[in-house]
Amino acid sequence: MSSILFSILGVYIFIVIGFIAKMSFKEQMDDKTITLVNVYFLQVFLTFWGLLIRPIDITLLYAPSVYLLIVLIVVLMAAFGAKFLFENKKEYSIATVAAIIGNTGNLGIPINIAIFGEASIPYTTVVNLVNVFVVYTIGVFYYSRGSFDTKTSLLNIVKIPILWAAIIAIGLSLYGYAPSETVLSTLMMGAYASMTMQLFLFGMYLYGTKINEISKTLVLWVLAFKFLLLPLVAFAVLYFLNLEPMIKGIIFIEIMMPLAIANVNLASLYDCSPRIVTALVFASSILFLGVIFIAVKLLAFL
Repeated sequence: MSSILFSILGVYIFIVIGFIAKMSFKEQMDDKTITLVNVYFLQVFLTFWGLLIRPIDITLLYAPSVYLLIVLIVVLMAAFGAKFLFENKKEYSIATVAAIIGNTGNLGIPINIAIFGEASIPYTTVVNLVNVFVVYTIGVFYYSRGSFDTKTSLLNIVKIPILWAAIIAIGLSLYGYAPSETVLSTLMMGAYASMTMQLFLFGMYLYGTKINEISKTLVLWVLAFKFLLLPLVAFAVLYFLNLEPMIKGIIFIEIMMPLAIANVNLASLYDCSPRIVTALVFASSILFLGVIFIAVKLLAFL
């Protein structure tokens, strides 16, 4: 359990640094510029590095397929239910998509290693791959819909370079391309810069975010979907599937990850109330510190 806690706290150091930087330099720290640099440039390195660091084994695709099924069920439920509670377009978009974009990479991979060991890495890698596509298709569409029409939102998916980088990287991996140590080192530099910048940006948005100005209905909705409905659907689906216990456990733990900072990136990029999204990510991260231990206990019943 201590290894899980240290994995979480280690990630959050850079959030504190971002918060202090924004508090110290105020408007001199431009949130949007950092978002653009990260999303359009550095995350391309992160995508290539994440997908080329080890070969993709298509025989492992059953686990991410189950993960995707669970996510699609919940996003459809959220999209339908949110119509009756949120008239504001931006709140509707956040209510629909925020809960399904979890931190399956930066947090999910190390936590699964702490629970299941390094045998979990191939499965968490492909689950995270599916999550990348969820973020930059469904995520981009709904966050974009907070400010744009449907046609523009669909075009915004195509404009995101990360999606194309992922497709190219998967193609190279399946073709058998193995990058040299020099190439991997270069990609790793950009990848770690991207992950650090995401955490840093989250800390920046956290500064000045006022929880009391956010709709309590929206907060309860997103957190309920994240930590109650999403796990319940996941548990129900996994319970009736004939899978190895470790694979079931990996999928369930990945589902339980708190809201990813990618939510903040997309909300900022498409002007969909990024400070509200920041508060939701922060709230889910705090709750996660207790929820993860409950989730580990539930693994015995899958």
